[in-house]
Amino acid sequence: MPHLFMVELDIPLEHESEFNRVYDSEHFPSLAKVPGVLSAARYRLETSSDATMARYWALYEVLSPAVVESEAWQKAAEFGVWIKKIRPLLTARDHSYFERIL
Repeated sequence: MPHLFMVELDIPLEHESEFNRVYDSEHFPSLAKVPGVLSAARYRLETSSDATMARYWALYEVLSPAVVESEAWQKAAEFGVWIKKIRPLLTARDHSYFERIL
């Protein structure tokens, strides 16, 4: 059964524009092309009853958690300026896996 890999991210407002530019133009497209990624989508929080909820989510439907642990995923994650320019600015970066049950 496929799994959902969820990435929750937050960044200070003053860096939000550059975060979205790099995520949309480099980081997300690179990860979405990794073999074993079935679908991918990004979301921005509109409302929540949880005041600590991260403002951005990326959801990747993958064949298994092994896809995210693969060399291809690691290479894609290192593409562009994400690791050096954006990742150090993040105030939240959490990862979760969900197994599809129905």
